[in-house]
Amino acid sequence: MSSKVTSAKVAGWKVEKLGNLCEKITDGTHVTPTYVSEGVPFLSVKNLTKGFIDFSDTRYISREEHEILTKRVRPERGDILYTKVGTTGIAKVVDVDEEFSIFVSVALLKIKHNLIFNKYLEYFLNSPLAREQAQKRTRGMANKNLVINDIKEIEIHYPESLPEQERIVSLLDETFAALTKVRENAARNLLNAREVFEAELRRIFENENKTWEEKSLHEIGRTQTGTTPKTSEKKFYGNFIPFIKPADIDILGDGVIRYDNEGLSKLGLQNGRLITEGSILMVCIGASIGKIGFVDRDVSCNQQINSLSINKGYFSKFFYYAMRTNKFFNNVIKNSAQATLPIINKSKWENLKVSFPKSLEEQRAIVSRLDELSKETRRLEEIYQRKLDDVEELRKSVLKRVFQPPPPSAPPPNPKS
Repeated sequence: MSSKVTSAKVAGWKVEKLGNLCEKITDGTHVTPTYVSEGVPFLSVKNLTKGFIDFSDTRYISREEHEILTKRVRPERGDILYTKVGTTGIAKVVDVDEEFSIFVSVALLKIKHNLIFNKYLEYFLNSPLAREQAQKRTRGMANKNLVINDIKEIEIHYPESLPEQERIVSLLDETFAALTKVRENAARNLLNAREVFEAELRRIFENENKTWEEKSLHEIGRTQTGTTPKTSEKKFYGNFIPFIKPADIDILGDGVIRYDNEGLSKLGLQNGRLITEGSILMVCIGASIGKIGFVDRDVSCNQQINSLSINKGYFSKFFYYAMRTNKFFNNVIKNSAQATLPIINKSKWENLKVSFPKSLEEQRAIVSRLDELSKETRRLEEIYQRKLDDVEELRKSVLKRVFQPPPPSAPPPNPKS
């Protein structure tokens, strides 16, 4: 919308720049403070991304440093916090009495309460109309940033009447409370669908079965640690065979492997490791240690991954499920070195044990049951995830409809229509 419509009246509505609706727009300290174990909360963008002021994961500064910082900027109840670095364009009314300071990544809006209701402005700034404006004004690529002067230029659509603003907020509160219930139910059902599968996995593998046999990984298959061909040699990379990294494993939470991310050439494979179809991959270092996948084709992998290629006489996918259990994961962690990052070396990993029925047919039957349950779990997950996505789209649609100024002579938009 062009600046020509700024302050123009449309059916009782106005369009005004944010800077004109605020007594002051500033941001937090540009200097990283000295953190302490206890003191005054020091908030950044991460404390606002959940849609509320989250004090559960925050750092603290001393009372003395807080007093120095608040001489320039002091958040108070009724003000609005607005994210301006990284995840930009999220607004939240300060609805707590607890004292805190803010970092440069957060802007503080001290609004003119005689012109605009703070909760109305919060809703508008979180609407697609405002988020699109913020996105267009965001600078930088890797580290996205909104500068204060650009924040001031964001155009706000609002009815002049404060009671009308409050009426719209009341309707939005009611509408979003209903949407929140739908979202919570869908999220709960999503977790329940996953828990059914995990419960069956525990029932099969974590209850002691005296008729089953127990062996180390190296006794039931070939173990390997991946390797990375020289990245400076472009001739080693191509599309001859997938080259798997930790981020490519278990991308859907059910062992699925991403095969099209990067590959090796035929020459590159000669400098790497061939891992045959039906093998099991497990991340053995770092934050994602224990993440596991099952390959349905020949692949290669990097040195952060160990692989197990099952010998003849065993049903390979049975061991994927056995190694996917919490019981096996806990053994991985127990045997890993806990330095800067957890890591389990190949020698310790290949000596971890798994239990299994001696009968190949019984192994097949268990896999068949778990495959069917996994398939049904994925189907339910897709349904509930679509519901979650639909709720989010409906939320955006409601906000867009409410805050789009009506044409002349048209009634104000109603969130419930």
